[in-house]
Amino acid sequence: MKFARSLTLPAVALAATLGTTQAQTLVGFSDPKLPFTVSLPKGWLGVDFKDGTSGVSIVSAKAPPATLMRLLFVDKAGGKPTPEGEFKKFEAGIKGTGAAVKQTASRTLKVGALSGVERSYTLTHPKGQLKMRVWYGVGAKNLYSFQLTDTPARFAAASGTFDKVLASVKFK
Repeated sequence: MKFARSLTLPAVALAATLGTTQAQTLVGFSDPKLPFTVSLPKGWLGVDFKDGTSGVSIVSAKAPPATLMRLLFVDKAGGKPTPEGEFKKFEAGIKGTGAAVKQTASRTLKVGALSGVERSYTLTHPKGQLKMRVWYGVGAKNLYSFQLTDTPARFAAASGTFDKVLASVKFK
């Protein structure tokens, strides 16, 4: 389950400065390559970090400050991943970039028909701080990682939009 380590560097680059997030209208999004459908914020931009992950990565603007959402998945390939194990790898990956990570909350959260675990974090890096929400869910075939990253000043508003996006997820 390799994708956990590559998720933090683009977030640091995209959300390094302060700004504001406005209320968002969501629009349905479906792609035959995705094992889910979802509604995403209207006007946001798709981005390819060329990190080998599968799923949807979107940003609220072309340049910082930009809110980042990622809805990723990977085939379990016969493995038995757990949210706890994935969080350990995720946190180690963040520390490996030189950033400090502090978990601020944890809860069980159902997304679509899939129960998983969501954790909130504060990341401190040379350019400042970021806040993140990361949800891991383990389905019959796939491991899912849904994430939100933003600056502390914008995080509450972005979190409200992320809640709406998560509420719209329907697994195929």
